[in-house]
Amino acid sequence: MAPAEEPDSALEFTGERFTPECVREIFYEHWHRYAWATELVKGQRVLDAACGEGYGSHLLSRVAKHVDGVDIASEAIKHARQQYQRDHLQFHQASALDLPFEDGQYDCVVSFETLEHLAEHDQLIGEFRRVLAPDGLLIISTPDKKTYSDDTGFNNEHHVRELYQDEFKQLLAKYFNHHRLYGQKLMFHSAIWSLESSNGDGTQHLLSEEDGRVQRQASPGLHPMYYLAVASNAADTLPDAHALSLFSDRTESVYQHYSDEVGKHIRAGELLLEREREIEQLKNTKTTRWSLIKQLLKPSQ
Repeated sequence: MAPAEEPDSALEFTGERFTPECVREIFYEHWHRYAWATELVKGQRVLDAACGEGYGSHLLSRVAKHVDGVDIASEAIKHARQQYQRDHLQFHQASALDLPFEDGQYDCVVSFETLEHLAEHDQLIGEFRRVLAPDGLLIISTPDKKTYSDDTGFNNEHHVRELYQDEFKQLLAKYFNHHRLYGQKLMFHSAIWSLESSNGDGTQHLLSEEDGRVQRQASPGLHPMYYLAVASNAADTLPDAHALSLFSDRTESVYQHYSDEVGKHIRAGELLLEREREIEQLKNTKTTRWSLIKQLLKPSQ
């Protein structure tokens, strides 16, 4: 997804690292993860591992006690230090595989879309576990190899090692006694919700099957594109995150882009049909004229 026109302060979009100037689908996916995590890190000491240009660390710092953003790219850290400044927000250049922090220093480690960029998965999760307090919380995301790559045939050149769901769960279980798994996928929704806070509770997802039946479920019955997990060695540390979290922007940019593209295809189809009619008319006119010429050239009896 190409970025929107970049202001002078924007970090270059390379295709690997998300920047806030990116629009529509990729914007929804990345911002939703951090917005979702803000409710889980209130008042905590947080490490944002592989923080990129720093927008997510900055968002977390609105509610956290302290946030350290870490990234291996010097240009990203330089940009983050200039762009995002708060007394309790700091940025450090370092590898997530060798964190320059003390054991048990953090209440929470956040690391979104990092795992798949490295081959050393055990070393990465081991480092996260080391810098976490004994009852600390890991919040992590990674694409599902089946949906992201196998089903689409897409090969992300920046990904080193993607995981299937069972592999991801096994990796977490090696370092944490407890974890909860969530799915993320960009979808179009027709949303119905109560405007009275006291009316109704829980969530419902209605899934239309190919045979016309409608399945009623507590959550979307679709395969996620990404997994998000919260993990800890203390069961009571695992948060009760919302059963359903929806994210959008005020201008509904994804839907507007979809509508614009559909409109273009409809107009193109109408124009193509019009041209086909004109061609058919020209063919008929040419046939009629040729028949008339042959009649005129026909020898008289």
